Amino acid sequence: MREEFVKMSSMEEQVLAEQEALLAECKLYKGEKEPETKEVKTEDEAAVVDGLPVASTVLGAPVSRSDWSTGLLCCFGNGGEHFTSDLQVCVLGTFAPCVLYGSNMERLYPGEEGAFLYHCMMYTCLSLGGSLLVDVNLAPFMSVGSRMDLRRKYNLPSAGGCCFGGTCDQESGVGCATVCDVLTHFLCHNCALCQEGRELRRRTLSPSYQPYMPMAPPVVQSMTPQM
Repeated sequence: MREEFVKMSSMEEQVLAEQEALLAECKLYKGEKEPETKEVKTEDEAAVVDGLPVASTVLGAPVSRSDWSTGLLCCFGNGGEHFTSDLQVCVLGTFAPCVLYGSNMERLYPGEEGAFLYHCMMYTCLSLGGSLLVDVNLAPFMSVGSRMDLRRKYNLPSAGGCCFGGTCDQESGVGCATVCDVLTHFLCHNCALCQEGRELRRRTLSPSYQPYMPMAPPVVQSMTPQM
């Protein structure tokens, strides 16, 4: 009987020890006790655990201001790798500005169906109609809006200083930039179209570009004779 009593007391002590260990674990998870060797979380790990974005960019934050690839009067671009494209833009802007404007709109509004034909015809009607009726080219009234859209899309500054001596920076406000765009298109219309064409060709792919997707030939199949 004495031996059995000793065994029971030892079992009770073991159960009590296990219960105390469980209680200590519960206190640890509740935050009542911190472990002695705690791993320090890095900033990225802490951000992931806390549900904060790891990246520094914030959705809706203003995009940094970028500059035009070429100047307003750079008829042949910068003489670099885009020289052939810049020469084509210069020729179209000089002899067929309606075609250049339609091409620019096709790149600026890629999802718009028939953008090239529509804008090319509208430009031609305003240009010829204004020249015949009031002896004024009315096309800049339409094309100046595309320059504003282009600047807003890529956050470009107004580049009209070459025509009327002065540029409108970001701090001057939207009104000053709009005036710069209007004066640029009315005073240097063909140069403005060429500058926009060069910019769009450097930033976008051709609408007729189709990515090449190589296809693997089918596997040769053969029939095995049945035994």
